[in-house]
Amino acid sequence: MSESGEALTTPDRGDTPAAPASTPSVPIGRQFGSEGAPQGDEASPQNSIFRVEDLNVFYGGFHAVKGVSMDIEQNEITALIGPSGCGKSTVLRCFNRMNDLIEIARVEGTIEYHGTNLYDSEVDPVEVRRRIGMVFQKPNPFPKSIYDNIAFGPKISGFKGNMDELVEESLIRAALWDEVKDKLEDSAYALSGGQQQRLCIARAIATSPDVVLMDEPCSALDPIATLRIEELMHELKSDYTIVIVTHNMQQAARVSERTAFFNVHLGETGQRTGELIEFSKTDLLFTRPREQATEDYITGRFG
Repeated sequence: MSESGEALTTPDRGDTPAAPASTPSVPIGRQFGSEGAPQGDEASPQNSIFRVEDLNVFYGGFHAVKGVSMDIEQNEITALIGPSGCGKSTVLRCFNRMNDLIEIARVEGTIEYHGTNLYDSEVDPVEVRRRIGMVFQKPNPFPKSIYDNIAFGPKISGFKGNMDELVEESLIRAALWDEVKDKLEDSAYALSGGQQQRLCIARAIATSPDVVLMDEPCSALDPIATLRIEELMHELKSDYTIVIVTHNMQQAARVSERTAFFNVHLGETGQRTGELIEFSKTDLLFTRPREQATEDYITGRFG
């Protein structure tokens, strides 16, 4: 999939799929160099799918996130935790350039995806979002049938294969097929909240992404539905890299291999800026944190 060497430049939108672009400035699939991220000493750069270096995000004059550096490992679940307003979701949206949709947003620093700078001027953000899918906090199915929710993305991407098989495969992988196989033409709105969220996951993976980003995907769900989503994440990580934002520290401890703790820095003028405080293997972060702020947060002293 991601090791194919395809480019992220703007593809030909004709009737037949375009040949892979050959722009040397934006190839994908090469391995990273040997230097690691300064705040992620538990990471292995040679297995990284993302490398983030000195990431800064601004909304107009507001400095929302400052100086984030980290590596995201391939085929693992990475959790981003921290108090409200610390920049977790802002960082998550940088991985598939969702912040581009906010007019006053500005991103500085580097995010490499398989060695390609995602913010290179020749990189097509639409292609980025095809390869790096996203599931949002609240289930957001389209006002269409269950079938059409899954088929929509592949259709607009020019999929030429068997759509019925693709819809079935996507629903099976999202652990939803057995519950909806006899009502594919029903409205997606007829599903329960947990089913709608699994439908959104199925919709995200139907376009064959490399990465799935999840922004608090269980915050609006009951405990049983939450458990189903967590089990699904474990099943999916063999094929996808998952990055999840969660306020639930127990969830981060249950599902992730690595955890990044973000906190809020209060400036002299009162401006709140999100910073990455600690990033390491999940078991180490929760049992032997290096930073006092991390220990204070995971033990409930603030947050």
